[in-house]
Amino acid sequence: MEATTEAPRRGAPSGHSPEDESSGLHRHMGPVALLFTGVGSIIGSGWLFGALNASILAGPAAIVSWVIGGVMIMLIGLTYAELGTMFPVSGGVVRYPNYAFGAFASFLIGWITWLAVASVAPVEVMAALQYASNNIGGLTHIPAGSGGNPVLTFPLGYILAVVLLGIFCWINLIGIRAFARLNTPIVWWKLGVIALVIVAFVVTVFHSANFSDVGGFTPYGWHGVFESIATAGIIFSFLGFRQGVELAGETDNPKRNVPLAVIGSILIAGALYVALQVAFLGAVSPGDLSKGWENLTFANDFGPLAGIAQIIGLSWLASILYVDAVVSPADTGLIYTTVTARISYAMSRNRDAPEALEKTSDRGAPWVGVLLAFVAGLIFFLPFPGWQKLVTFITSATVLSFGTGPLVWAALRKQLPDHERPFRLPGGHVIPVLAFFSSNVIVYWAGWNTNWKLFVAILLGLVLLAAYRRFSSRPHQNMDWRAGAWVVPWLGGLALISFLGSYGKGSQDVFGLGTGILVIAVFSAIIYVMAYRMRLPSERTKELSQAAA
Repeated sequence: MEATTEAPRRGAPSGHSPEDESSGLHRHMGPVALLFTGVGSIIGSGWLFGALNASILAGPAAIVSWVIGGVMIMLIGLTYAELGTMFPVSGGVVRYPNYAFGAFASFLIGWITWLAVASVAPVEVMAALQYASNNIGGLTHIPAGSGGNPVLTFPLGYILAVVLLGIFCWINLIGIRAFARLNTPIVWWKLGVIALVIVAFVVTVFHSANFSDVGGFTPYGWHGVFESIATAGIIFSFLGFRQGVELAGETDNPKRNVPLAVIGSILIAGALYVALQVAFLGAVSPGDLSKGWENLTFANDFGPLAGIAQIIGLSWLASILYVDAVVSPADTGLIYTTVTARISYAMSRNRDAPEALEKTSDRGAPWVGVLLAFVAGLIFFLPFPGWQKLVTFITSATVLSFGTGPLVWAALRKQLPDHERPFRLPGGHVIPVLAFFSSNVIVYWAGWNTNWKLFVAILLGLVLLAAYRRFSSRPHQNMDWRAGAWVVPWLGGLALISFLGSYGKGSQDVFGLGTGILVIAVFSAIIYVMAYRMRLPSERTKELSQAAA
C-alpha cells in the first residue's frame, strides 16, 4: 500500500525531516523492502569469493575474522541507527557531518563516500562476468603483466558490462517503488542459495581435520586474521548495511524501519557468512592443502564455491551457483546505483556539488545523479587490477567515511540534546568510541599499498572543492573551517600510521602487530576528543539541520 505523509513543520522534533517529501523523493519503502535493501546490498559478490580469500590468508581462523568483522560493522551501524531515526534523509552518511561539523568536513566525507559507492556497481558487474567466464568464453582474459588478475575483454566483455550497468540505471529511473518490488524477491533467492550451499556442503562432505591438521587453527597467527578482515572481502561483504540509512528519506516509518534494516541486515548476513565459512573449510579436500592454506587452489578458482561443488560431485549445485553468481552481484550493483545517486543528491543538498544533482523525475528518481553514476561506472570498467584489489580500496574508502558517524553521534548528543531520538544508543560514549576505533583499524589493516591511493584520491577531492567554489555561480555556505579542522590531523595521521605499519607492500614495518593496534587506539581517542570539542555551536547545527529541509 502506498504511504501518504503530510510534510511536517520545519524543524519539527518528530524525527522526520520534511526534506524528502518536499524535494521530490517519495516514501514508498516499507520495513521488509528497506531491510531487504540492506540484506541485498550486503550479499553481493563478497560471499562468492570471500570464503576462499579469507582461508588463504587466515586458514581456519577465517571464522574468527568473519565474527570480528561483523562485530566491528555492528558497532558502526548502531551509531547510524540513532542518526538515521533522528534525521531520516536520503544520503544521510553525507548529510550528518554537515549538521555537526559544517561544509568542509561534509565535503571530504561526501567525496570519499561517493568515490566508494560509485565503484561498487561496476565491480559487482565485473564479478558476475568473471564467474560467468567459467562457462561463457570471451568475457574476461588475463593479460600479461596483470599479476594473474582477469580483466574484461574488448569488445564482448565491455559491451555486456555497459549493458548491465545501463539496466541498473534504467530501473532506478523508473523509481524507488519499482526498485523495491524487484529487489525483494531477488533477496529471497540469494538467501535461499546461500542456505542451500551451506547445507549441501556440510551434508555431502566435511573434513573436520582441516580445522587443526594443516598448521593448526591459526596457521598464520593473528596478523593473518586481521589482514583478511580488510583485504579478503570480509568487511566489503558487510558494507551494505548503510542502505537503511541512505534510503531513510524514502521509507514510510523511519522510527521502526531504519534500526530494523541496519541491525537486522548485519545479523542475518553475519550468521550466513560464518556458517558458509565453516562449510567451505570442511569441504576442501585435504589433498588440496598439501602446500598449506596459503597455496590453496583448484580448478574453476574464478568461481571457488562452484569449483568445490563440482569436486564433491554436486554438479547441480554448481549450476545454481553459476546462475546466482550473476544474480547476487547484479542485485547489489542495482542497489548501489540507487545509493550512488542519493549520495550525489545529498552533496548537492549540502551545497557541496552542482544544484542539478537535486533534480528528480516525476517518479521520484534523482535522474541526474543516476546518469552521473553510469558515467563513473564506465570509467571503472577500464582494466584495473582484479576483484580483490578493488574491493580492498572500496573497503578502506567506505569505512573511512563511516568513521565520521560515531563523531557525529557524539557531537549531536551535545548540540541537540532534546531532539527526539526514536532509537537511542545505550552506554554513552562506549560504543561510538569502539566504532571509531574499528573504522580506523580496518583502514590500517588494509595496508599501505592500498591506502596511499585512497589518500591521493582525497587530495584530488580537495582540488575539486577549490575548483567548484571558484567557478560555480551557486551561493556557497560557510565552510566552518574551525569545526572541520580535525579532519586534517585525522586523515594525515592515519596515512602516516599506515605508512609506518606492518601491513601492505611499501609499509615500513615500524609498528608490530600489537604496537600498531595500540597506536591506532590512542590515535582514535585523541581524534574523537578533538572532533567533539571542535564541533559547531548548537545554534549553527540547528540552523543547518533545519535549512536542509
